[in-house]
Amino acid sequence: MSRQARALINLDAIRANYRLARAQSPQSRAIAIVKANAYGHGAAAVARALAPEVEAFGVACIEEAIELREAGIEQPVLLLEGVFEAQELVQCIALNFWTALHSEFQIDQIAALPENAALTVWLKMDSGMHRLGIAPNNYRAAYDRLTALPQVKEVVLMSHFACADELDNDTTVRQIEAFRKAAADIEAPVSLSNSPATLGWPEAHQDILRPGLMLYGASPYVCDNAESVRLQPAMSLLSEVIAVREIEADESVGYAATWTAEKTSRIGTVAMGYGDGYPRHARNGTPVLVDGHRTCIAGRVSMDMITIDLTDLPNAGVGSTVEFFGESLSVNEVAGYADTIPYTLMTCLTGRIPRIYSGE
Repeated sequence: MSRQARALINLDAIRANYRLARAQSPQSRAIAIVKANAYGHGAAAVARALAPEVEAFGVACIEEAIELREAGIEQPVLLLEGVFEAQELVQCIALNFWTALHSEFQIDQIAALPENAALTVWLKMDSGMHRLGIAPNNYRAAYDRLTALPQVKEVVLMSHFACADELDNDTTVRQIEAFRKAAADIEAPVSLSNSPATLGWPEAHQDILRPGLMLYGASPYVCDNAESVRLQPAMSLLSEVIAVREIEADESVGYAATWTAEKTSRIGTVAMGYGDGYPRHARNGTPVLVDGHRTCIAGRVSMDMITIDLTDLPNAGVGSTVEFFGESLSVNEVAGYADTIPYTLMTCLTGRIPRIYSGE
């Protein structure tokens, strides 16, 4: 590998984070969410690493589920967005996929299947997020209709939280109560907890946890709690300095001249850019580590390169290692400088960044 832009993926950290999720509610099961290419970490590699410990995996759509099957993953795979057309239900039956169900027309599609279909369905309630799901006042009727169908083997009850990452926001309490009220007399497994609910809302744990972001070591909170600080970062985004130059005071750097030197300065150019998935809108001052020492971006992010301030790092030069986030620099902190969330920093990395695994 000549260009040194790369992502190091620590599979042992992902395993540890999964175990941390399980420890929050030992009586619960926990499926591992590996949608969006395992949040940028590589779905096949992550699923293979977790397979000995995980009962099932969760993805967004059937294409992602098929990718896991082709990688040799044998566990059930849940389609969190459900199916988009009836033909996908046939594939779910053949490949042992579970499907979320969020609307009446999807029940109609199941009813049209052969009676020996034997589907596992996750019936989603809209408990207040108002994105997908059956309305609470129609939930029992939808459940009764599903359980009356010979094509349905099992129904799991589920919902999704809008504000679980805000531990002082009572929206989650209201959603839990709305769910409990609508599902009060239904005897079926329940899954409510995403990563923030797993780590911070024990009343939401129920029968099946759905850890996603936390598996990859990023905190789902702006301000950590006692459990999220135990997460281990799984991805380190690295590159190296490829050029160094000295500029005088009042000289500018990069497109649109957004950074101007206040004094004689050393500028390092690094092989990383928005073509690799690093956000173009990361502003001046966004932290990076150079050979383990903290400095920052100086100038606008280009497609293939980023310029950084090396003025106070006299020993840094061509070949110095640059960490953009990872084991030593929190992805949450960097996301704040880019006015985004850690999800986007990891999932937006392009195929130009090789993933290099340890702990396989």
